[in-house]
Amino acid sequence: QVQLVESGGGSVQAGGSLRLSCAVFGYTYSAYCIAWFRQAPGKEREGVAAIDSGGSTRYADSVKGRFTSSQDNAKNTLYLQMNSLKPEDTAMYYCAADFLWPPKCHALATSDFGYWGQGTQVTVSS
Repeated sequence: QVQLVESGGGSVQAGGSLRLSCAVFGYTYSAYCIAWFRQAPGKEREGVAAIDSGGSTRYADSVKGRFTSSQDNAKNTLYLQMNSLKPEDTAMYYCAADFLWPPKCHALATSDFGYWGQGTQVTVSS
């Protein structure tokens, strides 16, 4: 049974930073595509960043240069370092995983991911 558990959300002022963590249980971590998505109230879930099985990362244009995703394979944990946060980054953040080839992984299509965490809330005030 694959399980994803996010942590690290919270409330910050604009310009601040947060680091999210996603602990992964139940499969060979390095063989999977793992990604971050977010969903703001009234909006569709959107992809933020994805790391493929080779370690290559793709970021959404809206977060490029501000967010950095990294992983600790020994701990089966994915991180999302979020800097220079903006009010529009306010959302529930989810990590997701599935066995996807890199092109599919980087496409960040919600429907391609079968495993999801419960989400962690990020609120950025102006």
